[in-house]
Amino acid sequence: MPFTATIRPVLFVVAALCASAWGAAAQTDSLTNGGDTFLDGTTVSADLEAPRDVFAAAVTVTLRGEAAGTVHAAGLDVDVDVETGGNLLASGAAVAVRGPVAGDLTVTGGSVRTDPDASTGGNARVFGGTVTLDGAVAGALTASAGEILLNAPIDGDAVISAGRLSFGPKARIAGTLSYVAPERVQIPASVIDPARVRFEQMTPRMAVREIGDAWTGIDLPGPPGPAAVAAGLAISLAFFVVLGAICLTFLPGPVRQMRRSMAARPGLTFLEGIIALSMLFGLVPIVALTVVGLPFLPIVLLAILVAWVLGYALGAYAVAMRVWHAFGGDPDPSRLARLAALALAIVTVAVLNFIPFVGWVANYTLVLLGIGGMAHALFERMIGNPGYARDVDMRPLDEDDTSS
Repeated sequence: MPFTATIRPVLFVVAALCASAWGAAAQTDSLTNGGDTFLDGTTVSADLEAPRDVFAAAVTVTLRGEAAGTVHAAGLDVDVDVETGGNLLASGAAVAVRGPVAGDLTVTGGSVRTDPDASTGGNARVFGGTVTLDGAVAGALTASAGEILLNAPIDGDAVISAGRLSFGPKARIAGTLSYVAPERVQIPASVIDPARVRFEQMTPRMAVREIGDAWTGIDLPGPPGPAAVAAGLAISLAFFVVLGAICLTFLPGPVRQMRRSMAARPGLTFLEGIIALSMLFGLVPIVALTVVGLPFLPIVLLAILVAWVLGYALGAYAVAMRVWHAFGGDPDPSRLARLAALALAIVTVAVLNFIPFVGWVANYTLVLLGIGGMAHALFERMIGNPGYARDVDMRPLDEDDTSS
């Protein structure tokens, strides 16, 4: 088995988590259309009598009953006890299959288990961190996991990749066994005739080589030509000029206030940008770990993207106007002149991108300055800006007071 097959479960697990996140966005709901059954919500628990296919996605999915077609289940905790007339496809952090499957079985997850009653009439493909197979397979078995326990009869061939492979008392393989493991496993003769076993040792060096071989022969895109670079620069320039025109037209006051604040305190603004961007990025794991906040994860990612773009535009505009004033420009230039200064700043920073490291530092600095300016304005709106504090006992001096 190629080593690259062992990394595919990661993709399936990511897909399962994304599906469960979207399913959590709504309350538990069901829909039947054309005989197909659709279930979603934070928690799905259903007794099925489905005449066709079933689709279920939620944080927790529990299915029982019968389904004449194919069953699709995705979530964090997935438990399927369904007599399935077609195929079964399940993905999640923990997946348990308890009912018989007439067709093929495809399961991915951190922890995967098939019960003794969960027989598979076709082929079984199982990928995960820990896999326990107690259900019989009438076809072929393909399994890849960190740890695999096989305790069921396999009527066809078996192809297994595992960091640790063990066999239970009910394990039988009627076909051939090809397995990849760090070291050879002592397989009881009751499981399979040693003559039908093929072993391949997987070492870290072999893994790296096979990953490299997987990329061999793939035509990767080359560096963009001058025309593509020019087109990309033109599109980016047009986007930021339009964005600047919108902000200067509809939000002239806030833009002016943020620009002046950034010019007066560039160091503090830069520090505020670091803090604000750190808070935005820090929301990603915090929201994800709460589980119930998973539906809001796309909103957080969108907020980071919007803050990055707006911060870049504001930072470039503030630096451009600072340079404009430094060279004796009109203290109150027209809107067209401001847009021209912004466009010149965007082009200058884009040219700097061709200088290794320097370009990235320049762009990132503008982003942090802009986000810092927006964060400072937001903090002022939240807590107010009282200005300079005065002593409560201060009063204008009388003429008698000046005599002393």
